[in-house]
Order: sequence, then C-alpha cells, then structure tokens
Amino acid sequence: MSRLVIISNRLPITIDNKEGELIYHPSAGGLATGLNSLDQSQQKVWIGWPGRAIKKRQMDEVTQELAKKDLIPVFLSSKEIERYYEGFSNKSIWPHFHYFTQYTIYDSEYWKAYQKVNQKFADIVIQELRPDDRVWVHDYQLMLLPHLIRQVFPDISIGFFLHIPFLSYEFFRFLPWRAE
Repeated sequence: MSRLVIISNRLPITIDNKEGELIYHPSAGGLATGLNSLDQSQQKVWIGWPGRAIKKRQMDEVTQELAKKDLIPVFLSSKEIERYYEGFSNKSIWPHFHYFTQYTIYDSEYWKAYQKVNQKFADIVIQELRPDDRVWVHDYQLMLLPHLIRQVFPDISIGFFLHIPFLSYEFFRFLPWRAE
C-alpha cells in the first residue's frame, strides 16, 4: 500500500531546549491541525524542520524520537534558518506574493540559501521515498522541491499546495529567480 509523504517547512512537532533537555510539543498552526484529520488508516510519513537548530550531538536522539511518530527531521543551521526562512521565504516570497513589492528584498545570498535548503530537503525526501508513494509538498518555503523530486522519481505522484495567494504574472515576472 502506498504511503502519503507530507513535506512541509515545519514538522507538526516543535522542539525546545530547556536547561539542556529537549522538550517536544505540538506545533501551532493550521497545517498540522488540518492534516491530523486525515484518514488514520493511511500510512503517513511527515518530513520537515523541527523548529530550531539542533546541535550535532543531539541529532541522532531527535531523529530516533521523531521516528516514533513517523516524522523525519530536516536539520537546518541557524544561518540557513536566517537566510532561507527568515530571509528569502519571508522577506522575498511572502511580501511579493501578497503584492507588497515595495517590501520585497532581492538578495542573492537569500536565494542561494533557499536553493541549498530546498536541495537539503530533496536529499532527505529522495532517500525516504518509495516508487509507489504519494508526495504532498506544502507552501512557499519549498517551491523548488517538487521539481527536485521529479528529477529522481519521474513517475511519482506529487501534489503541491501553496498556502498563500499566487500572484499575477505581471508581478511574478519581477522576481529575478522566476524561471527556477
């Protein structure tokens, strides 16, 4: 039976560090809440960032703990979070797609980080995928990911859901990286 492989920037679990101890709690937000209502008989795997930079010595522990809930982490460094998430995703894509072009930042370092992190996600997803899986990629942080997956799995079923409005061509064409 095929699995549903959900991929989003954030996992439905967030990890906090209190006095050296890792604390796991549900992430806030509509995506995690909404997807919890999916058919429980469907086998699901969720791939995403656990909400904070994790120290290398803690990565195995986090991976094992999340695996108990069919969650697979994509570990991001503080620099990647700053440039990919806070930078390109939230200072370039988000304002631009909401027609706040006066606030859009066109920064090539942010763009490089966005590409790098999307590739990091792709590397983990590709290791995990089976040919009969169904893939569901979520949101503007991972717009490059479906193409990266398709290059390795040309016949796999991939859905993409953009949780923000897709802007008109007249505005989209202003993005220097629109072709990618």
